[in-house]
Amino acid sequence: MRDSGSRVVLGLHRSRHERRLLTGALDLGVTAIDTSANYLGFRSHEVLARIASDLLPKFTLSTKVGYFPRAERAEHSLDPTRLHGAIEQAARDLGREPDVVFLHNPEHSLQEAAPHNRDVLALACAALADAATQGMCGAWGIASWDPSPLPELIDATTPKPSVLMVRAGLLVGTRTLDAADALADALGMGGSMVWGMSPFGGSTGAPVWDRIDPRVFLRGGAGLSRVQAAFRAAYRLPQVDSIAVGTDEPAHLGELIGALAGEVDEQAIHQYRSLLRGRSHG
Repeated sequence: MRDSGSRVVLGLHRSRHERRLLTGALDLGVTAIDTSANYLGFRSHEVLARIASDLLPKFTLSTKVGYFPRAERAEHSLDPTRLHGAIEQAARDLGREPDVVFLHNPEHSLQEAAPHNRDVLALACAALADAATQGMCGAWGIASWDPSPLPELIDATTPKPSVLMVRAGLLVGTRTLDAADALADALGMGGSMVWGMSPFGGSTGAPVWDRIDPRVFLRGGAGLSRVQAAFRAAYRLPQVDSIAVGTDEPAHLGELIGALAGEVDEQAIHQYRSLLRGRSHG
C-alpha cells in the first residue's frame, strides 16, 4: 500500500520540458511540479506556458528565484527589489501565480554579504513574504543546496517560510543532513513542511548504485529495486514529506511512485546516521 504521508514532486531541473512527461505524470497521480526561473536556460516558465498552458491548472506549481541571467553566466542576488521583480515575471511567464516560490540557494550570496548576512537574509525573506501577502504567489519557501550557514542566521525576527527544500538521500553527507535538521528546527518546521531534492545525487546510473544495496534500509524490501529502495529511504534522510525528483520518462516516475509501498526501517536509518557522524568526527 502506498505511503499516504509521502509525496512525489516532478522536478524539472534537467528536464526537456516535454508535454508527454506532464501528461504522464498526471496519469500516474503526480500533481505537483517544481521548477525554477533559471532552469532550461532561464526559459522554463515560458516553455511550460507554451506547451502546457491547459495542463498547468491541474498541478500545484512551485518555482524558485535568486539566479538572474547575464551575458557570461548566471548571477545570484538576494536584492529584495530584484527578487520581487522575478516573482512578478514568473507569474507573467507562467500565465498564473505559482503556488510556492522558493528563495533559491540563499547561501550562494551570503558569504559576500558578511558581516551583514543576517540582515541580508532577513530582507530577502521579507521580499518573498510580502509577495505572498500581495497574492503574487500562494506561499513562499527556502530551497538550499548547502544549508550549513543558515541556521545561525535565523532568529525571532526572521520571516518564516511555509516550506523548506533541502537535499535528501543516501549520498548526502552528515554535515548537510545535520544542517538541514537544524534549519528546520530554527524555522519551527515539522517533517510535513520539508521537501527533499536530488535523491540520487544526480543520476540513477551512477556506479555507486551498483555497489550498494539500499534495500537494507527497508523492512521487507525484497520486492523493490535498488533505485526504488534508495528513493524510499531518501524520505528519512533527512525527514521530509515530499521529494522533487527529475526525469524525462514517465515510466521512471511510475517506478518511483511504486517505491512508496516500501516501509522504511527507522532503526537502520538511525544507525546509518550515527555511523556517518562517527566517521565525520573521526
